Amino acid sequence: MYKVACVAAVPGTLYLISGTVFAATKDNPNVTLNTDELSLYTIPQQKFRYVEPEIGHLEQGVTTLRKLAEPYTTWCQGAIGKVMPKVESAIQLGNETFTFLQNPPAEFYPRAGVIGFAGILGLFLARGSRVKKLIYPAGLMAVGYTMYYPQRAASIAKNTGDSLYDFALQGYVNVEKVFKSVEGKQVKKEKPEENKPEETR
Repeated sequence: MYKVACVAAVPGTLYLISGTVFAATKDNPNVTLNTDELSLYTIPQQKFRYVEPEIGHLEQGVTTLRKLAEPYTTWCQGAIGKVMPKVESAIQLGNETFTFLQNPPAEFYPRAGVIGFAGILGLFLARGSRVKKLIYPAGLMAVGYTMYYPQRAASIAKNTGDSLYDFALQGYVNVEKVFKSVEGKQVKKEKPEENKPEETR
């Protein structure tokens, strides 16, 4: 057992013992060197320089294609940004309409039938003129709608009247601006003629 313990203890004690490493040099064979001075443990300093890779024909074609397509892609992004809210609102309106039609009120379908029949009757009565084909069905359907839904029809009429009033007022202001600018130009043209000195004979 003593022999086994010696065999096991010898590698452990050799690991703990520190020694110096000797290396021979060409000039002075008797000079000792430390491990830090050996070339095996030192890393030579390297100077790296980044070199731009050469642009090939494929990369040049891709860059020109991207430059050509850039205005169109920005236009498409802007158009999508404008259209997407409208599409989302239309989808939401469709979902609300679908859920409403799944469980409608008790008298919804008969009222919708009467309003639709009023529109068809307006098309039948409006033979001959395109203006009548627009006015008669819309008018009869509006009358039928106001019979069954008077509060909603009143609110729609009020909103429509307000928007028409604003539109007419804006048109009046624009026409007034045009007339004022024309009158101002005429006054400016007449003033230099009046201020001209009379020629003396």
